[in-house]
Amino acid sequence: MKPAATRLAALLSHFFTGPLPVRLRDWDGAEAGPADAPLVVLRSPDALRRLLWQPGELGLAEAYVSGDLDVEGDLATALSRAGRAVREQGVVRPRPARLAAAAALAVGLGAASLPPRRPDGRARLTGRLHSSSRDRAAISHHYDVSNAFYALLLDESMAYSCAYWARPADATYGLAEAQRDKLELICRKLGLRAGDRLLDVGCGWGSLAVHAAREHKVRVTAVTLSRQQRDFVAERAVREGVAGQVEVQLRHWRHIDGGGYDAACAVEMGEHVGDAEYPAFATKLHDALRPEGRLLIQQMSRGADAPGGGPFIESYIAPDMHMRPVGRTTDMLEAAGLEIRSVESLREHYAATIDAWRTRLEDRWSEVEDLVGETTGRVWRLYLAGASPAFAERRMGVDQLLAVRPTLDGGSGMPATPAAWYP
Repeated sequence: MKPAATRLAALLSHFFTGPLPVRLRDWDGAEAGPADAPLVVLRSPDALRRLLWQPGELGLAEAYVSGDLDVEGDLATALSRAGRAVREQGVVRPRPARLAAAAALAVGLGAASLPPRRPDGRARLTGRLHSSSRDRAAISHHYDVSNAFYALLLDESMAYSCAYWARPADATYGLAEAQRDKLELICRKLGLRAGDRLLDVGCGWGSLAVHAAREHKVRVTAVTLSRQQRDFVAERAVREGVAGQVEVQLRHWRHIDGGGYDAACAVEMGEHVGDAEYPAFATKLHDALRPEGRLLIQQMSRGADAPGGGPFIESYIAPDMHMRPVGRTTDMLEAAGLEIRSVESLREHYAATIDAWRTRLEDRWSEVEDLVGETTGRVWRLYLAGASPAFAERRMGVDQLLAVRPTLDGGSGMPATPAAWYP
């Protein structure tokens, strides 16, 4: 009888118009498929069982996360090459006879049985989409993995968003420096001056709040839905000597009160707001600002036909997230009464940032496993490996949008040139 890899490769060839996008190695060590394609290793028939019960991206992801399937070499490179091959040649719609053949093959390979147990870590949210309680659960799922885990992944500033690489990385310029330059760029775009009031919506672990308070002497109201982040920021503000300037609040964006802020920001938080809720979010930010107050949004974007993160990300990383083309976001901000002053793409910067996080994850892999377990570690390995080429290949974007609340007579208080913004 032919090896499992040979039989599986023969079957898969009917679903593609060109060569298979991957090479297969089965659990007995046999290989089949193009010699120069990324090598996918099937550890057991359970990998096929997962695909049989959950065809597509999520089945593949769960096979990888569970360890039933692996990839030799750099995972991001393999995902990029295989994905490009699939997009270029397309997938042939399977006929009933092919589906029957797939089922027969699964039986012959010992993969036909009850559905396998799903890996730990899948989000299970309840309630109305983007209600305050459901948003709180979604944020907790993503950000409350543990502060210690994020400390392994991020640089010492704990900035969990796209960095700004002012120059190529070298021995003296790396992730920490690029994140510092991003924080400074945001503060300069916002025109922060000593004594200003800054509203930081979705403050994360306080990197921007602390930087703005320490370096620009502003007073910051930082808002988060994560209890772990709230406690971390409060302790950090004390530790870094800015407790008198940083107030951190545990609340939903809908419940932000007060106004008259000189500046406001939402750094990669808008993706969690939801499409139907975004106009109200934009209005909330507008109303929080004084006339001539500035707003900076740093936000990921995606084509209108694929607004979410995909089945894997929505199930295991960031449930209920929503992205849109950057133009739709600017439309909603302007509809709320804000004037867009600049839009700057940081897409290539994000690929570099994610690669730096991937390096840190792999360099600290034994610590990651000890802290969160192998399954959660593999979830994040797959997430980051898929995200890097998504930005590099322009399937996702990220932008900084600077806006202002104009005065009734159209005044903006903005400089004629942005040259002074850049570090």
